[in-house]
Amino acid sequence: MITWYSLLFLLVLVVLVVRKHDVGEAAEDDVSFDQNYVVRYGNDHFLKLNQGRDVQLSLDQTTGSGFNSKNGYGSGFFEMKLKLPSSHSPGVVTTFYLTSQPDNKPGNHDELDFEFLGTDGPNYTLQTNIFANDNGEREQRLHLWFDPTEDFHNYGILWNYSQVVFFVDNIPIRVFKNNTMLGARYPELKMFVEGSIWNGESWASNGRKVNWSQSPFQAHYQKFNINGCQFGAKCSSQSHNYWWNDKDYLDLTAEQQRSYENVTQKYLFYDYCSLRREKFKECQVK
Repeated sequence: MITWYSLLFLLVLVVLVVRKHDVGEAAEDDVSFDQNYVVRYGNDHFLKLNQGRDVQLSLDQTTGSGFNSKNGYGSGFFEMKLKLPSSHSPGVVTTFYLTSQPDNKPGNHDELDFEFLGTDGPNYTLQTNIFANDNGEREQRLHLWFDPTEDFHNYGILWNYSQVVFFVDNIPIRVFKNNTMLGARYPELKMFVEGSIWNGESWASNGRKVNWSQSPFQAHYQKFNINGCQFGAKCSSQSHNYWWNDKDYLDLTAEQQRSYENVTQKYLFYDYCSLRREKFKECQVK
């Protein structure tokens, strides 16, 4: 016979098992690189460590290296842990991003970028950029509040039908809302997850050249599980079968909003809207 106490116990058990998924709490499991990714270029500058749970990308005067996901996605929460090259790295660019053009062909496409710009030391610069069926130019730059070369840090991109949010160690550092109803553009194409290290001295460090005496420059990547919906008929950007499309993730929480405002007030030093407001609809609705 089922008693009232038995029902209460079952209810508590269900609540514990089906608790809400939190951004930044995606399973940090033992998924190896080979399960979800392949090397895109620079095979001889790519090294697997710890049974493929840590990979090293190197850059020297001959080439850099890059990888991409085997599948393309239509929404999700995409994470990677990175440890950046040494501090003596002006001109070196290390990336983690989503793109609809894994072959780097020119032309309009969708893209969500983390770009870490090499430096001689603090302050370390993180640039984010967004392409929405165009050529981007939606850069924001901020100084990181820690040394990203000393240890691994977690970087994430939440992408659903309401917003794109960039996270650093679970702290939101950029929010891009879906303002298509107001005439703005928004990423909606099939995108692949990528990582790379390359020579960006033509733009990344105010004209400073890479000091090749410090090479090879080495970046490390971990965390190769993917919480994404593979693009296709069964992957609706608004499907509530996926936790990142739940109403709790369509806006920042009050606590996230406070953290976001704190970071942008203290560390953001460049925002494309301040220079090109008239070009982008989303800048005009802020």
